[in-house]
Amino acid sequence: MRKKLALTLMTVLTLSFIMLTGCGSGEPANVTPSEPVAAQDETVEETEEPAVEQDETVEETEEPSDAQEEADDASGSDEVNTTGIPLSDGIVIPKINAPALNLPDNEGVLFVNDLGIGFNLGNTFDAYLDPAPSNEMDTETCWHHTYTTQQMIKDIHAYGFDTIRIPVSWHNHVDADVTISEQWLDRIAEVVDWAIDDGMYVILDIHHDNHPEANGFYPDRAHEAQSKKYIGRIWEQVAERFADYDEHLIFEGMNEPRLVGTDYEWDLKPAAKECREAIECINELNQLFVDTVRAAGGQNTSRYLMVPGYAASMDGGTNPFFELPVDIEGNDSRIILSIHAYIPYNFALEYPGVSDFDVEDKGRTTDINTFMNKLYMDYVTQGIPVIIGEFGSRDKNGNLQDRVNFSAYFAAYARARGMSCILWDNNEFTGSGELFGVYNRKNPAESKTDIIAALMAYE
Repeated sequence: MRKKLALTLMTVLTLSFIMLTGCGSGEPANVTPSEPVAAQDETVEETEEPAVEQDETVEETEEPSDAQEEADDASGSDEVNTTGIPLSDGIVIPKINAPALNLPDNEGVLFVNDLGIGFNLGNTFDAYLDPAPSNEMDTETCWHHTYTTQQMIKDIHAYGFDTIRIPVSWHNHVDADVTISEQWLDRIAEVVDWAIDDGMYVILDIHHDNHPEANGFYPDRAHEAQSKKYIGRIWEQVAERFADYDEHLIFEGMNEPRLVGTDYEWDLKPAAKECREAIECINELNQLFVDTVRAAGGQNTSRYLMVPGYAASMDGGTNPFFELPVDIEGNDSRIILSIHAYIPYNFALEYPGVSDFDVEDKGRTTDINTFMNKLYMDYVTQGIPVIIGEFGSRDKNGNLQDRVNFSAYFAAYARARGMSCILWDNNEFTGSGELFGVYNRKNPAESKTDIIAALMAYE
């Protein structure tokens, strides 16, 4: 993937910014990232580093070797910035030694590898109010009061993000028969078109429709009929609307399906009856999603589709009861595993947790290493593409250098293993909530460009 130089980017952003004010108040702090992800602090047996190969095609996956771990230990504090994006005084991008690992000669894996590092347009079309506002279109701005403009999409792309995930909550915009409002779908299509016309890839999902008040879907048998109707109807209409869009548009069936409001919401225990049932329901909803999109015809018959496990967590995607859906004959590796990672949890999401991240401190990096290697060995080497649909680290009292260190390390490890990763950005920069803002949509000149530069250095 290309790296875009941005020597004059901040001037362009400042001059070109456009903002329209939206609806009244909402409180996004308790609904981001996606939802609080306590379950991401998961314990997984540490896997060794896979063997390094310069050739990106391989017929046989080798066992991990000590050589890679020794190479990774060479990561350090040397500055790396080839992006042209200016850094703040005193901020440096660390050198991360993460050699590219061998990838199977597989169309889906190589497609996802080319998606690179992406951007989440968070707290925007995923925002909602319960009960719904009298003007449904007010939901777009009800959490952070910033209307999405075409210039914002251009700015995001100019920074080097070639993929944009547009989370969408639908339950404020459907009738009793789950028919989507034409006005809402038109607005989603408008932003999708802006991104694709600018040369970006787009991911659309079903986002905050899992809680009971939404009357959307819920992964248990008591809500089975309702859930299947909701998932089926939403994707039937979305797939029909975008049937002629090519592979630049990717669909993601659900965001973080889980047992909202229970002790298991962020703590999957596959041995528990409720969790086993939830996993089975998620498997069935994923299959329904794939079947519905494929049946819609047009480009949908071969469109890349993303599916999550329970809560889009590591445990959800790697437990023995999770099953990837079956695709139609002739589609090779068009089903992508969707997984989210706010790790290490005590740094990335927990508050206060810890605020420091040193790339040479294994106490900070081991969770990332284990996570990446598990996905690489279990999925990527088997020809199954992986997109890390959400990742990031919240601001903790201005710990910018630590967030830069984390961003560089996470991106380097994901990209070395052929995985695309999509930065969670909720446009929140101040206050006591989860401050995952990076691109400042209201004041672009105040964006956290150091974090973007760290990501793009390893894109």
